Amino acid sequence: MKSKSSGIYIIPLKRIYWGGTRRDRGKRAIRFIRKYLERHLNAKKVLLDPLISVYIYKRKIEKPPRYIAIRFMRIDEGVYKAMLALPVKT
Repeated sequence: MKSKSSGIYIIPLKRIYWGGTRRDRGKRAIRFIRKYLERHLNAKKVLLDPLISVYIYKRKIEKPPRYIAIRFMRIDEGVYKAMLALPVKT
């Protein structure tokens, strides 16, 4: 399968609200984003930009956003860097 070099994914985070406790939602959202990108890009390693965490925790740990737009680019074979596709005010 041909690997993508760059692009944008809109990742649904609705499922984060279903299981576990409220206090774990932010951490689960970060883990879900990483697993989602590994699965869809066939990546061995995904490096997340720190602004993704800021965006997730912006509305507190218990209420991550329902969707997030992620821009990715390939750094090396099997290694991708992910960053927010939309500008965020911090």
